[in-house]
Amino acid sequence: MRHRDSDAMWLWWISVVGDLWFGVTWLLNQITKLRPRKCVPSISVLRDHLDQPDGGSDLPLLDVFINTVDPVDEPMLYTMNSILSILATDYPVEKYATYFSDDGGSLVHYEGLQLAAEFAASWVPFCRKHCVEPRAPESYFWAKMRGEYAGSAPKEFLDDHRRMRAAYEEFKARLDGLSAAIEQRSEACNRANGKDKEECANATWMADGSTQWQGTWIKPAKGHRKGHHPAILQVMLDQPSKDPELGMAASSDHPLDFSAVDARLPMLVYIAREKRPGYDHQKKAGAMNVQLRVSALLSNAPFIINFDGDHYVNNSQAFRAAICFMLDPRDGADTAFVQFPQRFDDVDPTDRYCNHNRMFFDATLLGLNGIQGPSFVGTGCMFRRVALYSADPPRWRPDDAKEAKASRYRPNMFGKSTSFINSMPAAANQERSVPSPATVGEAELADAMTCAYEDGTEWGNDVGWVYNIATEDVVTGFRLHRTGWRSTYCAMEPDAFRGTAPINLTERLYQILRWSGGSLEMFFSRFCPLLAGRRLHPMQRVAYINMTTYPVSTFFICMYYLYPVMWLFQGEFYIQRPFQTFALFVVVIIATVELIGMVEIRWAGLTLLDWVRNEQFYIIGTTGVYPMAMLHILLRSLGIKGVSFKLTAKKLTGGARERLAELYDVQWVPLLVPTVV
Repeated sequence: MRHRDSDAMWLWWISVVGDLWFGVTWLLNQITKLRPRKCVPSISVLRDHLDQPDGGSDLPLLDVFINTVDPVDEPMLYTMNSILSILATDYPVEKYATYFSDDGGSLVHYEGLQLAAEFAASWVPFCRKHCVEPRAPESYFWAKMRGEYAGSAPKEFLDDHRRMRAAYEEFKARLDGLSAAIEQRSEACNRANGKDKEECANATWMADGSTQWQGTWIKPAKGHRKGHHPAILQVMLDQPSKDPELGMAASSDHPLDFSAVDARLPMLVYIAREKRPGYDHQKKAGAMNVQLRVSALLSNAPFIINFDGDHYVNNSQAFRAAICFMLDPRDGADTAFVQFPQRFDDVDPTDRYCNHNRMFFDATLLGLNGIQGPSFVGTGCMFRRVALYSADPPRWRPDDAKEAKASRYRPNMFGKSTSFINSMPAAANQERSVPSPATVGEAELADAMTCAYEDGTEWGNDVGWVYNIATEDVVTGFRLHRTGWRSTYCAMEPDAFRGTAPINLTERLYQILRWSGGSLEMFFSRFCPLLAGRRLHPMQRVAYINMTTYPVSTFFICMYYLYPVMWLFQGEFYIQRPFQTFALFVVVIIATVELIGMVEIRWAGLTLLDWVRNEQFYIIGTTGVYPMAMLHILLRSLGIKGVSFKLTAKKLTGGARERLAELYDVQWVPLLVPTVV
């Protein structure tokens, strides 16, 4: 402060403000980690309380949401493996339903889901018979190491394993050939049926050869292209009966013996919402809000767990683990969601692009767990349905029931579906363990999937997942915390869920751009943490300020990088020669910061390599990605659209060598230029 250069005061001010910014943000980041809280689910206690001696269970109902858009960017094999792992998870089969949202309206996804349901008839009983882990066949059959056998038929395991693997290879081959088969079938049907009908000339046809696909056609046409097609809903697997149904004994046609295994499959529903020109369909958030309404009309479970199309259930006990926290008699009733960490396959051993992001998941979120809970990070999260309906948590509800109802609900808040509104009281009953039979008609289900349903309602604002911000996940979690709900962070061994990471540097940078741009959007929106009321814990508010302003550091960091080389441009060296007191001060500060970093690594259970990768990629992000995020906010503030955020592509490759080959495939993009400079 005492050594100012009057010829370069603008540089002096940037330096002083930059030091102040770094100091304050570091301090705020530390104080949110002062009370780390590690929560471990006791699944055995849950079984003792809720499993019945006769094989029944009092576990609550559960709806599972899985979302996908493009079968190219999100390969079908990953998506169908996710479906198979969900169908085979260790949860009472009659107590959960899976809702598959195909936001591209593709016949490939529809028929792929049919193939997956067909293969599940063998795969799910095989998993139950031999207690295999993980229950996604691609990961299971290619696993290098497996634990001890835990099934009930060890003598039959090798033969069953060999036959099941052969069946899976056949399933993969049919899945791979699905696009070509649909295209060939459609060409043949168009030649046979479209000679005198111009509108049929480019139609895509379903497997029966007589029905045109209602969704997106291979050759787009009016009413059958991306962004313009009617709603489609199909129940692929019906709600199973309450009583177990044993599978078939071994025979020449069916060599696998499932005569002592429950062969029931959970309910599976295909959804493609309506899309029309002139409507903003709100991407993933819009698709999940449609799932929320449709599931309320069909199964209406009090709890919901969501997945991206490339994530699968890696630990079959994961659903039970999340339920442990939701039913916890201490603070479970006030818990809006349980967030699991994101873990990935196909990441190189040193995780050079910091895909696992362990400093965030295993340190930052663990610290938040001791305050009001972690933020929602997009996938692998269990929600309480009524929390998404904007209900108040029990500890913040008014004592008077009429006052409570008036404070939560406003006219036309949820739309005009009477059946949906009538389903809400039942959704609040977390002890409801018997599904109610669906009594709504097809017309009402179709209406819940239309574009116009949300007009004039609170969907995307105070109801469901939030719209108009790239990071709809963080904003939705913040909205729940702002209302007074808390959340819980749950890490398990083995990992609860695993997914596919973007191992190409370019795709990883685009992913970080979407996150950082969305974070700044949130800070400058009505969801700014500074505007939240008293229900948000003070330290939780600080954490959200950190999570929404971190890209601002890019300005000061880039200036610091340029300071030592500015003499190259003007021939003047503005930086003072360090004097002894300042040098000692810098050494002490740096040593203290690094020491605290090491302590953080220790209590979070991380390695030094995790910390190094986090630091490396932070520098890459601040120089290459965050400046673009700042530009995005500047353009938005001027009323311009801003930067377009693209879906992160996941490539389907062969063996381990091919999977990691993309690490060295550098695709030049403008985001890389500042970092290289």
